[in-house]
Amino acid sequence: MYDYRRMTPEQREEILRERKARGLPLHEPPHFYGEGGEFLITAACYEHKHLFEGPENLSMLTETVLHNIERAGLTCLAWVFLPNHYHLLVLTEDLRRISEVLRRTHSFLSTWINKREGALGRRVWYRFADRRIRSLRHHWATVRYLHWNPIKHGYVDHPEDWPWSSYAVYVEQLGLVGWQAIEGRYPIDRYGQGWDD
Repeated sequence: MYDYRRMTPEQREEILRERKARGLPLHEPPHFYGEGGEFLITAACYEHKHLFEGPENLSMLTETVLHNIERAGLTCLAWVFLPNHYHLLVLTEDLRRISEVLRRTHSFLSTWINKREGALGRRVWYRFADRRIRSLRHHWATVRYLHWNPIKHGYVDHPEDWPWSSYAVYVEQLGLVGWQAIEGRYPIDRYGQGWDD
């Protein structure tokens, strides 16, 4: 995610030249507003700092984001929240709606965590990235990836041990046997490799 800082000046110039030629923003993820569908949304704390450590902070992050997504009339199909980033699988008719909800939500959460930690003015969030879901296989691999994320980052050994995800909801809806069938049918292999390292 922060490869730009490790590049040589020549590599940076080449990347910026290529992005400019393609009409993309120079220093942020592009968003294709006006499109609807199912999107994987990834939001990270600035410089991937672990600003939401601990159960209280993670619970506040989770509850606030999910409440604001629901309040905006959007459908969140799956989620996982970690101390330095989160992933959502959201259904919307226009990506612009998600952008506006996250802008307001991140502003509120920045003020809340900075006040709580006596760090007023500290930058909390980096922008969000989105990826449109393209198929049923992509959908289920994404759901599995979200629930596997706390294991990937070494927080727990089993997805059921991480309460800040939708894993329990899926197991409740599908039953353990149904969920295990999904796991067997939709492998995640190298899905998400390098996204949030």
